Amino acid sequence: MNQKTSSLPHKIIGVGVIWNDEGQILIDLRPQDGVMGGLWEFPGGKIEPGETIEECIKREIDEELAIDIEVGEHLITIDHDYTELRVTLTVHECRHIKGVPQPLECDEIRWVNLEQLKQFNFPDANFQIIAALQQKIIYRKQLIN
Repeated sequence: MNQKTSSLPHKIIGVGVIWNDEGQILIDLRPQDGVMGGLWEFPGGKIEPGETIEECIKREIDEELAIDIEVGEHLITIDHDYTELRVTLTVHECRHIKGVPQPLECDEIRWVNLEQLKQFNFPDANFQIIAALQQKIIYRKQLIN
């Protein structure tokens, strides 16, 4: 680890890739006036002391979108350095259980297909999430054939 990396503030973030019954993924648009404003993201947030990643994801999704989810299997963990912040994203696939998503802490929300994700601007670290999802789908198709 270099000196620059160790001096950056570090946030541990729980992230949910939320699937609905139609095979779509929920994404949200970060507020224009915030950090990385105007970029799309997979919902989630900072882990609180004493909280598991799964508890964090469930809580953040409830607070930000007012929906109930089931937190499923771990997809990927990403360590990424931005100019002024280091993040560790721990990403789980989730299933939408009930409720209509509300943009409580974001500017907009959308259900999209995996193929549509490339049409949206995401923070740099999120591209690894998209790649992991694409690899998983390719792997599943290979198992079926």
